[in-house]
Amino acid sequence: MGEELRWDVESTCPACGFALAVCGGDLPEELRGRLLSEHGRARLQVAPPTRNAAIMRVLRAELGIGLDGVRAVLEQVLAGQYSGTMPEMELLARKLRASGIEAAASRTVD
Repeated sequence: MGEELRWDVESTCPACGFALAVCGGDLPEELRGRLLSEHGRARLQVAPPTRNAAIMRVLRAELGIGLDGVRAVLEQVLAGQYSGTMPEMELLARKLRASGIEAAASRTVD
């Protein structure tokens, strides 16, 4: 499987048949909001005991955040409160598992 998330949107006009495809780069916030609205949130969970330094290394590399930011995210992860789209959380879980951390992504119940 790939090591990064990809997105694409295709649309065809039913009246004239004009087709448009857009993809790449960071997921636009509007599309991310639609995904969350239509499919719900997922959360990242890690199994105790955790190796906080190893988790922080993965989060910093994947999220591109500094030390202060990663500490806040780590607290959310450890509390089971860090969430996003299922693909976002599954990619983080996969990266954590590759680093020897037992991690999983699961749908939240709103």
